Parts: sequence; C-alpha cells; structure tokens
Amino acid sequence: MKIFFLLTVAVVFFGLFFIVYAFYLSRNLPTIEEISTRQINQSTKIYDRTGAVLLYEASSGERRTVVLFEDMPKYLKDATIAIEDERFYEEPAFDWRGYIRAFLVNLLHGEIRQGGSTITIQLARNAFLTPEQTIPRKIKELLLAMRLNRHYSKDQILGLYLNEIPYGPTIYGVEAASESYFGKSTKDLNLAESALIAALPKAPTYYSPWGSQVKELLSRKQIIMEKMLGFKKITKAEFDGAAKYKFSFTPQRHGIKAPHFVMEVQEYLVQKYGEDKMREGGLRVSTTLDWNLQQIAEKAVEDGAERNEQLYGGK
Repeated sequence: MKIFFLLTVAVVFFGLFFIVYAFYLSRNLPTIEEISTRQINQSTKIYDRTGAVLLYEASSGERRTVVLFEDMPKYLKDATIAIEDERFYEEPAFDWRGYIRAFLVNLLHGEIRQGGSTITIQLARNAFLTPEQTIPRKIKELLLAMRLNRHYSKDQILGLYLNEIPYGPTIYGVEAASESYFGKSTKDLNLAESALIAALPKAPTYYSPWGSQVKELLSRKQIIMEKMLGFKKITKAEFDGAAKYKFSFTPQRHGIKAPHFVMEVQEYLVQKYGEDKMREGGLRVSTTLDWNLQQIAEKAVEDGAERNEQLYGGK
C-alpha cells in the first residue's frame, strides 16, 4: 500500500509539473489569430512577355508558390497521407501510441532519437518552430498541434502542410517541387509523379531527383503506391500503369536568363514595392522581353562578331 501511495503521489506530482511547464511553454506559441494572419513567404517569378519562359525566380532562400487545396490532385493528398500519417483523418493532433513508443526509445537512449510525428505535428514544427531536437521543443510541437487541430479542419491542415514543408534544400511546398522537378503545375501531376513528390519530405536532400540516390527515391515511391493500393485509394490498373511510368526530371536550373535585363526589372520592383515584397511577396511579373527573339538576336551578334574578327581582326 505504501508503494502504491508513493507511486500515486509521484504520478500526480509529475502530472501537475507537466501541466504547469506546458502552460509556461505555451505562452510563447503563436495564437490562432497570428497563425491565421501569417503571411507565407513566396518567391517572385519574372517571366518573358509570353508568360511561358521563366527568366528568374527571386526569393529570400525559400522558393515557394502557394497553391489552393482544391487545385492539388487527390493522388498527391492520398500519397502524402499514406506515407506520412495513414490515420490522419481519424486521429487527433498527435498519435499517442507513437508518442509513447518514441518516449520509451528516447528514455532508453537518453536523447531524442524518435518522434511521434503526425502531419499536424510536422506542420507545427516546420511552419512555426525551430528545428532543434529538445524535450521543450517536442512539448511545444504537441501543444501547437493541439491548437491547430481545434481551430482548423483536416483539409485545411493538410493544405497548409503541403504548401509549407521542404521538398529540397530551397524548394518549399508542392507547387515549387512540381515546377522544379517536372516543369509543370501541381494540378497536372499524375499518380507516379504525385507518389514521388510525397516520397521527398522524409529526407529532401538525400532523395533529391537531381542527386545520386534516385534508385532509393523510386523504391520509396513504389512503397507509397503499394500503400495507396492497400488502402484502396487507387485501383490495380492505376498501380500497374504508374509502376511502368518513365520519369523525365527537369534539369536543375542555374543562373538567370537575360541577366542584365532581369537585374533592371528587379531594381524597378525593389523601388516600387521594397526589397521584402520583391523577394517574399509572390509577385508574378510579365516583362517585355521575348526570350525566343532574344536568343536569335544574341546568336546574330555572336556570329557577326566572329565574322568581323575573321575578316578584319576586330575584337
């Protein structure tokens, strides 16, 4: 009886301590009003006059274009849930079984080795908190995830998540990922492409389509599609077709097209809207330059210069 009494007292004391400590940590978390009015940074895109050729994408380090939830293909949503949080629509903000499992593993090793991350937890971590692996940060994740879950629908949380998380070192959100890796908008992704993009968040740099681990990326994509098939989100015919799909990744972009012209445009935008708005305001800028004619003109000048050098020794 004495041991039982002491154990009960210890549990109550620990519970009270946790409640007080959680309240203390919650004071520094963003409120729902701050979350709702938060401006997500989006890169500015400068196009030629056709609107089809991207001359440059200016950002503060995060390339991102926010896309509406209804414009995201169902394949992409289902693939993300299948690999990241298969009980997303049934579970609360956190998976208590995963947290208990992670707690025991972390306690055994004396450091953070696992987390019971749901999609809501990952959103809280990536959008509003710092990335360090500490116990107080884990508690903040949990508190903020519960706050998000109380005030937002599951669709809203999933939409925020897909627009927020990294898919590459400077690529944030599914629209930037789709444009970077496939040269198309998110709404145009097929099943295989959707599953591949869903495979990236676990380790965006390691699984990069531009890196040396493409075989592992394709293997993870296949696992995701098998899960989708198991959850009856796709048919066997859809699975078989997507399994045979041959990927063609867009080459990694380097530099700026028409750099002198683009720098002038950037300077104008900074003067008109300010540096922050230019780099983080998500502006879509159509310019007067025709990229096809520009290339023809540059070729003509280059050929003319070579001809002058051959005929007259001009430099």
